[in-house]
Amino acid sequence: MNPLLVCLWILLAACVLTWTLSLVTREHSWVDRIWSIVPVVYVWVFAAAAGLRDARLDILAALVTLWGIRLTFNFARKGGYAPGGEDYRWTVLHGRMKRWQFAMFNLFFIVIYQNVLLLLITLPAWTAFLHQTPLTALDAVAAIIFLLLLAGETLADQLQWNFQLWKASETAAGRTPHPRFVQSGLFRYSRHPNFFFEQAQWWVVFFFGAIAAGSVLQWTALGAILLTLLFIGSTVFTESISLSRYPEYAEYQGRTSPIIPWFPGRREREASARESPLKTSLRLPWPVPQGGQGSPCARQAPSGG
Repeated sequence: MNPLLVCLWILLAACVLTWTLSLVTREHSWVDRIWSIVPVVYVWVFAAAAGLRDARLDILAALVTLWGIRLTFNFARKGGYAPGGEDYRWTVLHGRMKRWQFAMFNLFFIVIYQNVLLLLITLPAWTAFLHQTPLTALDAVAAIIFLLLLAGETLADQLQWNFQLWKASETAAGRTPHPRFVQSGLFRYSRHPNFFFEQAQWWVVFFFGAIAAGSVLQWTALGAILLTLLFIGSTVFTESISLSRYPEYAEYQGRTSPIIPWFPGRREREASARESPLKTSLRLPWPVPQGGQGSPCARQAPSGG
């Protein structure tokens, strides 16, 4: 059977399942719960259709599987699969919309659009399936870059996790955490380093298809483009929530690159120069309590939760 047709049937099933579950449970993070799983399935469908004999597709499937394992682990430890593990942003939007408006938003954006996007970002594997050409040095470079980006996202998520554990322990001890959102490590150079690494990995996936076809002029870039636009919109919305919680977040915005890692602004350098070495050593890295209590923030939250 045509692998693209198989993927379209999986897409239809995913839409029906996640929409039905959102109605039955009144939770709207079901697409979030399959976000790290369905793309892996799609890519393996194309690899299997090639008989697992195309090295490029096999490598791509293995890399996307590593991506899925990392994201599934990070989502699970934040309680994403537990009852009540709904993304806090859907709760905020639900409160801002009329009931019928959110019902339409749930069907057309959360369910249909996001599920379609999950297929689109994997369609470079369809390009590679149609152009089963020998591996080149560019494939090796793309694989190495993907793994480096995967390592970067893993580090960003771990920094965020460590900070949330530290913040929970401070709160449990009756102390006011300071700072109230993570600003150290990778978060000194980007307010959303995990967003950057996530998007960049899917651009590398696109380039695997482009390498196979021998040209970057491929319509399958649509998936990476739409994912980038989704993350831009998510960043704007998430930061509006952060600003409402933490007024000092505006200063952090003023000195730190939004997504692409870059050197801190002058205000950050001036503030660092005024700090004593002792204060700096105490600030980095964040202490991680043993057996600490408290649940970290929802999936993809940028800073303090």
